[in-house]
Amino acid sequence: MRTLYKFHGGVHPPEHKEESNRLPIAPAPLPKRLTVPLRQHIGSPAIPVVKVGEQVLKGQMIGAADGFISAAVHAPTSGTVSAIEPHAVPHPSGLPDLCITIEADGEERWIERAPLDYRNADPDAVRLRLRDAGVVGLGGAVFPSYVKLNPGAPARIKTLVLNGAECEPWITSDDRLMRERAAEVVEGIKIMAHLMHPEQVLIGIEDNKPEAAAAMQAACQGTGYEVVVVPTLYPSGGEKQLIKLLTGKEVPAGQRPVNIGVTCSNTGTAYTVHRAVNHGEPVISRIVTVTGNVPKPRNFETLIGTPIAEIVQLAGGARPDTVHYIMGGPMMGFGLNNLNAPLTKAVNCVIAASPALFPPAPPPMPCIRCGRCAQACPCELQPQELFWFSHSQNFDKARAYNLFDCIECGACSYVCPSHIPLVSYYRFAKSEIATRDMEKKLAEQAKERFELKQQRIEREKQEKAARFAEKAAAAAAAKAAAAASGVEDPEAAAKKAAIQAAVERAKAKKAEAAAKAEGTGTPADEIPQGDSDPLRAKARAESYAPQGDSDPLRAKARAESYAPSTENNTDS
Repeated sequence: MRTLYKFHGGVHPPEHKEESNRLPIAPAPLPKRLTVPLRQHIGSPAIPVVKVGEQVLKGQMIGAADGFISAAVHAPTSGTVSAIEPHAVPHPSGLPDLCITIEADGEERWIERAPLDYRNADPDAVRLRLRDAGVVGLGGAVFPSYVKLNPGAPARIKTLVLNGAECEPWITSDDRLMRERAAEVVEGIKIMAHLMHPEQVLIGIEDNKPEAAAAMQAACQGTGYEVVVVPTLYPSGGEKQLIKLLTGKEVPAGQRPVNIGVTCSNTGTAYTVHRAVNHGEPVISRIVTVTGNVPKPRNFETLIGTPIAEIVQLAGGARPDTVHYIMGGPMMGFGLNNLNAPLTKAVNCVIAASPALFPPAPPPMPCIRCGRCAQACPCELQPQELFWFSHSQNFDKARAYNLFDCIECGACSYVCPSHIPLVSYYRFAKSEIATRDMEKKLAEQAKERFELKQQRIEREKQEKAARFAEKAAAAAAAKAAAAASGVEDPEAAAKKAAIQAAVERAKAKKAEAAAKAEGTGTPADEIPQGDSDPLRAKARAESYAPQGDSDPLRAKARAESYAPSTENNTDS
């Protein structure tokens, strides 16, 4: 028997799993309208590849992956694209996002599907199939699987861990999947192992799921895969916590499991890998638990894009005393603001909450420094210190205390006697730090662009000066060559002719002025040329009149002869 290791902390909240895991998975009916968000994964949202009014088939790609961290989305049924516009989505912010709406035609016409022989295919071709099939982590992180299954060197991964712990209260979708479709889950694990070449494959399942563990053990016969039953303790389903339980290895702060030779994936993800590779089916549905304050809690296999209000109706509808709805579990989930939001790949559970099932939280009180949060933290952090730093917006200290190692499991909030919503403060601090980091990055990029522009301007100046110097040198060389050959340079000759013409014009003007000055006794070079102001010209001319002229009329006539004609003067 494999030795199990303990992780720090953990809590035992009420499980509430028996309500929804008694009945097998039921197929949800086809809705009349499906709204498919283009952002159903971590990374860049998919790019629409269809237009409004276009007919689509079931499984047809309607959004292509954009960039390395991205995944495609597909039409869950055949029908007509009626809109590509923002729509309510299940997200903590409550903000809408770009979605593609399809009016179902009820015919369920599939695209042409073909399996891929992954054993003989190039590994990159298999990963490309997973990307184009929209396969992402279905345990909640929705990280594109084709990226996760491409760790680098083949010998880098020593252990492949399959997460079937499902530690969050109320959720039973993975439990029912492993009970009913264990063989298909194992087929998906085979594909993953073929891509990763691990030395060992471990499947971790909590001991409160004996039927699922038995089914997986039977399906793994002859594969060499080991099903390991672990104690029920929240959050044993956390990636780092399950790795510590099964291998004894700890993921260093700020690093990922791949850095210690381990990759962890969800059993539901393994099932979709099998459907994508061995059947050519993209991810267009998922199993979702509908539980809480409903008459018939159960798991349903539901098409992506189905309105959550219709999913709740499958369980008999919420009872009248329901006050709100939770997406995910009560520990890590969040409130749903709009039941018209569609089901996405990230939604594994919908809980109808009533005051009896989820009593309102008491008002928070001041921290009493009891240390219970530190005892419960599975990441061995100091939650009370992170709370103070987040509350005072001392984000540098919060980062220094490894805020980003917090998995937001809610164990600290669960045990806090002061009822402080600690995780809310951590999420706030993380978002603020991320925003500031982005602003800093943009500022650095702007500075880099400015410096590059200055370098370009300086380079252009130098290139221009070099061109001028080259041109001057060429002209000097041409002049020297012309002088040596006795042939006058055409450019120099033209310049000399222009200068001579200017000299001749100046002489002509001087001769004309001398002709006008005859009989006045005024030197020709003292007569103003072309003064446009007649009054100023007249005054200047009068100043040239001989002093002591006894005839004022003759003096006036002589002065007027120096003034230019005012026929064409339009000044008023």
